[in-house]
Amino acid sequence: MSGETRPEELARRLAVVRQRIDAACAAAGRPQGSVDLLAVTKTVPAADVATLLDLGCVAFGENRVQEAGRKVEEVAALRPDARPRWHVVGGLQRNKARAVVRWADRVESVDSVRLADALDVAVRRALDTGERDGILRLLVQMSVDGDPHRGGVTRDGLGPLAEHIAGCAGLQLDGLMAVAPLGADPDAAFASVAAAAEQLRAAHPQARTLSIGMSGDLEVAIRHGSDVVRVGTALVGERRLTSR
Repeated sequence: MSGETRPEELARRLAVVRQRIDAACAAAGRPQGSVDLLAVTKTVPAADVATLLDLGCVAFGENRVQEAGRKVEEVAALRPDARPRWHVVGGLQRNKARAVVRWADRVESVDSVRLADALDVAVRRALDTGERDGILRLLVQMSVDGDPHRGGVTRDGLGPLAEHIAGCAGLQLDGLMAVAPLGADPDAAFASVAAAAEQLRAAHPQARTLSIGMSGDLEVAIRHGSDVVRVGTALVGERRLTSR
């Protein structure tokens, strides 16, 4: 809106997103507070994250490892008493595992044994060197339509990958993440993912988290049992970091 400062804009956007989440919970017969907000802050500056921390956000999603590493340090300098949780969203290359485990609380896009193994090795090394003080939590990413270009493991591959992660000393399986394919019916997509999440929980009771839903489809996701919605554009707009 004209004349708004950036903090005012973020406060307004956050209020709208929270209202949408609360309304979706009410419509689904779920209690308020049962769905967490993951603020996707890739491409926005550390000052925005600091403002969102002031407004009560606690979890932030990043997908560019170099940018995120810088931002983690900048936010720590801006808000030294805050304890934000940093999540990796989007595809992650195995060669970035060592850098990611220095700051990530959870990686939400694990879709292969090789990536899980790379993270496990990096975590155990970081624990030995004092760069981390705890294991790394993971979400397995499920592919709804089987398209390898979008990332994610097929539904048939979920069980074997989860079993492998369960045997990795440096990792903890928290649950399942998925993205509804562009142009797909989100109701059908999220119904399929929710059913897969139930199967995963039956085999791994600690894997309780279901992360589905973004800016455009969070209401549908909450109706299908999402515990976390990942909101970027609706919260921070179409901002980009200035090049440095």
